Amino acid sequence: MGKHRRPGPPNQPSRAVPAADPADPLAAYEKRRRAPLDGARRHRPLHGGARHLHPHAARVLEEWTGFAYEPVGTAPDLAAAQEWVVELDPDVTEGEE
Repeated sequence: MGKHRRPGPPNQPSRAVPAADPADPLAAYEKRRRAPLDGARRHRPLHGGARHLHPHAARVLEEWTGFAYEPVGTAPDLAAAQEWVVELDPDVTEGEE
């Protein structure tokens, strides 16, 4: 077995992304439109760096449009950015952003 091989039988599909329906002609297109694991909304530090560093620095707010994340505004600090992310989906916890 190779050092970087995925555990499990080689004939088992990955569970990271649901399988596409082979009968659906738009299955490949719909698969590309799925939001990444980050979710529909995310925030990034305005001047780069890790999210948890500089909690008082401004943040860029981004939303998934079906093709890519696009900036939709800014937040003055980390707390305001986290509120904005949770505003859309109340089931999101602080660690999942």
